[in-house]
Amino acid sequence: MSKLKSRLLAAIVFLSSAASASAEMPGDSVPGVKKVRDVIIYEDKQYYATFPSVVKKKDGEILVAFRRAPERRGFGEKASSHVDPNSYLVMVKSKDGVNWTKEPDLLYAHSLGGSQDPCMLQLRDGTLLCASYGWAFLRPDGLEKLKQPYFMIGEAVFLGGYMMRSTDGAKTWKGPIYPPHIQPEINLDVYGKPVPAYNRGAMYEGKDGRVFWVVAASESNKPKKTTNHLLISEDKGVTWKYASVVASDEKASFNETSIYETPKGDLVAFLRSAELDDQACMARSTDGGKSFGKWEKMGFQGHPLQAMRLLDKRVLLVYGYRHKLFGIRARILNAECTDFATAKEIVLREDGGGYDIGYPWAVQLSDKQVLVTYYFNIDNGTRHIAGTILEIGK
Repeated sequence: MSKLKSRLLAAIVFLSSAASASAEMPGDSVPGVKKVRDVIIYEDKQYYATFPSVVKKKDGEILVAFRRAPERRGFGEKASSHVDPNSYLVMVKSKDGVNWTKEPDLLYAHSLGGSQDPCMLQLRDGTLLCASYGWAFLRPDGLEKLKQPYFMIGEAVFLGGYMMRSTDGAKTWKGPIYPPHIQPEINLDVYGKPVPAYNRGAMYEGKDGRVFWVVAASESNKPKKTTNHLLISEDKGVTWKYASVVASDEKASFNETSIYETPKGDLVAFLRSAELDDQACMARSTDGGKSFGKWEKMGFQGHPLQAMRLLDKRVLLVYGYRHKLFGIRARILNAECTDFATAKEIVLREDGGGYDIGYPWAVQLSDKQVLVTYYFNIDNGTRHIAGTILEIGK
């Protein structure tokens, strides 16, 4: 081979490698943000793993909780579903965010049916809360006797929400603790009782020790027509009281919502919407949750959202992107979350195998690195729990 051909070949290899690295590191396009790597947190072809949340314990151990159910395609069925009678809350552990325990520990298996979306929060004293909700699968003769109104997907009847608590670093969990039913919610459970409050989204412990939780409510029989409301706990998640309406609209719906308290003391609710072309939305309270101002569009598509305070008090806002190119995205907002309209978008992943991905949740790994967890699929393969490690500078 001539020297010229060798040089050309080397140049082609270099350019190809550079292009590949660029495609794998989309976050590098935003100054101060560098994508380090993607990691597999949990994957097993037998199981459909979805909806993670993550915390870093006081001792440095990282916990990722998620919903695990059988991969129904392995049974010869057409697809897996987000509701399943054998969906349980499980968790895996890591010391570094890269290497994870292979076999998950059971967090909770609901005695009446399948569970959904474990949403963890670590309080300042180390107490762990985990919010979830459940579905009971009824036979035809039971369905005929159900008291109206109730919410149903397939053969699954909605049970409402519940809470688990751990005071020993997730070695054991106590519960379920059932939050109160909120007045706007019309649906009944399988026993004909009003369903307890529920939602998927991040809770937040305020600087005064109160715990904030935005829950959803079905106020009519229209499918997916929901509003958001604030509950507050003053005893570390044992009991909850209704505080205020967070977001409501005659046409649009709001459901899976995370809440965040700014250094100034504002409560910012990051809302998943429906009937708004997948617009990310937000609502703000300036009086400690007694009331919220009118909800507003944030100017970009994505859901659900979760906000994490960085060490310099800026806010990392992560969200799923269920449009081509399917993936995971983020923005870095100022401390008071007022620059959402101008904050640059960070693309963490754009290689998803369809819309059934997302639900990201972030945690600080070290002074410089953040782990963003989410569920993912490649080429419509088995859903698994993955993560992206970012380096974020000032």
